[in-house]
Amino acid sequence: MPFAVTRRSFSTCLMTLSAIALIGLAEPVQAQVTAFKQAVAEASYGNEAVATFYRTRGYAPIFTGEQDGTRRAALLAALETADIHGLPAERYDPETLKAAFAAAETARDRGRAEVLAAKMFLQFSTDIQTGAMTPGKIDSEIVRQVPRRDPVLQLQAFAKSSPQGFMKALPPGTQQYNALLAEKLRLEATLGHGGWGPKVSAGKLEPGQSGEQVVALRNRLIAMGFMKRSASGSFDGTLQKAVQQFQIEHGLEPDGIAGPATLAEINIEPQQRLSQVIVAMERERWSNVPLGERHILVNITEYTARIIDNGKETFSTRVVVGSDQSGRRTPEFSDVMEYMVINPTWNVPRSIATKEYLPLLKKNPNAVSHLRVVDSRGRTVSRGSVNFAQYTASSFPFSLKQPPSQSNALGLVKFMFPNPYNIYLHDTPSKNLFARDQRAFSHGCVRLAEPFEFAYALLARQTSDPEGLFHARLNSGSETRVNLEEPVPVHLQYRTAFATAKGRISYRPDIYGRDARIWAAMQAAGVKLGEAGS
Repeated sequence: MPFAVTRRSFSTCLMTLSAIALIGLAEPVQAQVTAFKQAVAEASYGNEAVATFYRTRGYAPIFTGEQDGTRRAALLAALETADIHGLPAERYDPETLKAAFAAAETARDRGRAEVLAAKMFLQFSTDIQTGAMTPGKIDSEIVRQVPRRDPVLQLQAFAKSSPQGFMKALPPGTQQYNALLAEKLRLEATLGHGGWGPKVSAGKLEPGQSGEQVVALRNRLIAMGFMKRSASGSFDGTLQKAVQQFQIEHGLEPDGIAGPATLAEINIEPQQRLSQVIVAMERERWSNVPLGERHILVNITEYTARIIDNGKETFSTRVVVGSDQSGRRTPEFSDVMEYMVINPTWNVPRSIATKEYLPLLKKNPNAVSHLRVVDSRGRTVSRGSVNFAQYTASSFPFSLKQPPSQSNALGLVKFMFPNPYNIYLHDTPSKNLFARDQRAFSHGCVRLAEPFEFAYALLARQTSDPEGLFHARLNSGSETRVNLEEPVPVHLQYRTAFATAKGRISYRPDIYGRDARIWAAMQAAGVKLGEAGS
């Protein structure tokens, strides 16, 4: 019987053909999706953050999708700025990423390019936001907790944000960072124009002198921006003011005389200053968190402690920091000041008690008579009943304490931010050290030149009569703890290049050699000076 096509059977045939056509179209799309997912999973193997990010979003792309052009462009543009920020640019390699995007013709290609972009994004965003180096691996005395962001959350935030705005907001937005970045660009331009000219070879130059070396001094200060162009060949008042300004910005006594210390700083070349600035930018990234509406800032190399309120300095004092000896260098970290102790007892650190005082006690039991010998129960021990010679540094069973007094090693007040390093700020009876330019003499704690005024400034927020409160406790003669009603963050920093309130960059010597070690590590990672200084 011939095949009869009824209206109903014809309709059924059309439906069947349509279904087949749809299946035929769906299979390649599904295959592409599967291939992309497999490529992403394979390429992200070993990187748990990237793998987790894509797995939790069903492997949807953020870099290689049809709508992701703006995000791709924002990432590539940001990677191109790595050198500007003093980062190891070879870590990110935007050219390789561009090539991967351009060559991504298949789903698997796109998957691999997607993961490559995600990895570069994470590396770059981490480095520019919180530093390319790990400080504790470079120097064990940099015990700062670097505020690394969670990489999965970083990717999720980028996926939901304006790409350009997100990338622009990654570097620290502080006045310090922006001023350092401007100084970096200025120094690179200086190197491109040949530097600051010949060094000054004189041993000392002072007002009234003239000659070739005075001209060299004048020309170098002109090139550095400390004075306007002048044809004078004598050490006149204008040159003296320029020398004084240079001294102020380099932590030297501003006497206007170019002595050996001043000339040594003047003769430092822009390449070294540029490396200091790049290291300072890295240090600023390590501290890329809010410092606190009110906070205390100690710059170890500047020998200065400041109270900062809402971004403005409200108190400043000179300090003495740890000497450049093992176990005595002041570490770098942040903590929170909780209280002060007026008329403090000095509980001698065990390292000092055993290394410095025990040898003296072995020779003479009555040595260091200003200290009490205390047993494990807190009882004062008669020196005559102890044979100190039988003890070693590890077996010495006593502690040493100095009662409150004018001559106490901690002075009359100490400021406590409890930490594992036994570091705090305190008064000192050794006032003569504050007159020196270089003030690294302590066992590690920070001694304040104006401890009473520092206390007044802290207490002013909790009493209308801070001086009266302080001196009432002081005059009692008894050890007294005074809690701060508003604990204050304390940041012990180490900056050999830093911006002043006016935005100019000041420089200080690398007293512990930490910046040199950081710069060596950054160079090893691929950080370079500007092209003219390479």
